[in-house]
Amino acid sequence: MKAQAVNFFDAHPGTADLRREVIDGLSEHPRAIPAKFFYDERGSALFDRICELPEYYQTRTEMKILQRALPELVDLIGDECLLIELGSGASKKVRLLLEQLRPSGYVGVDISKEFLLASTETLARDYPWLEVHAACVDFSSGLEIPHCDPSAHKVAFFPGSSIGNFDPADAIHLMADVGRLVGPGGHLLIGVDLKKPVGVLNAAYNDAAGVTAAFNRNLLHRIRDELDADIDPAAFDHYAFYNPDEGRIEMHLVSRIEQDVHVAGRSFGFAPGEGIHTENSYKYTVEEFAELAGEAGFRQQAVWRDDNDLFSVQLLQFGDAAVVP
Repeated sequence: MKAQAVNFFDAHPGTADLRREVIDGLSEHPRAIPAKFFYDERGSALFDRICELPEYYQTRTEMKILQRALPELVDLIGDECLLIELGSGASKKVRLLLEQLRPSGYVGVDISKEFLLASTETLARDYPWLEVHAACVDFSSGLEIPHCDPSAHKVAFFPGSSIGNFDPADAIHLMADVGRLVGPGGHLLIGVDLKKPVGVLNAAYNDAAGVTAAFNRNLLHRIRDELDADIDPAAFDHYAFYNPDEGRIEMHLVSRIEQDVHVAGRSFGFAPGEGIHTENSYKYTVEEFAELAGEAGFRQQAVWRDDNDLFSVQLLQFGDAAVVP
């Protein structure tokens, strides 16, 4: 059977959005730049490498949970759904779902255009029976995407604990957008990282091979290359730690020296030790996340965890009587 062509919808935010948010972020005190800008082609490839690291328990643990949960998951969801993956990739996780759920169609959604095109084209080639769509959008700013048949039973798949990158209020807003997308009775299958010993968390974001540090610094490479900046990535150190008061891992880029950097015609001074906050990764208990999802109009239908309570995969169903923000 010949592979179908990928239907591609391009709403990539572009350089203007990067410039605006970087300038705004560097003008703040403390300074911060949204984590979504990690994911250019190189950043997406580096993150794939992170997922294979021995310290990074999330990916392999989530994969094992999904494998164990599949029979129950198929019974709960049924067949012929429209599968919408947020943060698309030709990974083993989505392939498990494609092979067992046999959806009527697949929509990959990602902010990284080149990575999205490559991953969806690979899926279209490997699953010629599947109708494959790609939507290059910043889903943190909304989920107005095509290829979503109103009559289809929609299942959004958001793996990898990426929901943790959103502050709780933003996570509620995003899940409410997902609820509007999947509609009453629709599902969200989501990976949620659980609270656990601090040593395990800190090791996962400070790997011995330095891949996470390279991923963090890649943000500076992107700023330098795309915004005509003179910023030197080597002049910043990767710094990641668990903040117990906020229940999150924080990642920062910390200036090693006193320096002035110039971005898009603007000058920004850094003192030694002054940083840029680049990412949060919130961790939850199952009960905490149930409350968060409930505020977005979802209820927990099923929760699967590994034997060590490191990670959870949760099936949420959108309620027709819920009020979404």
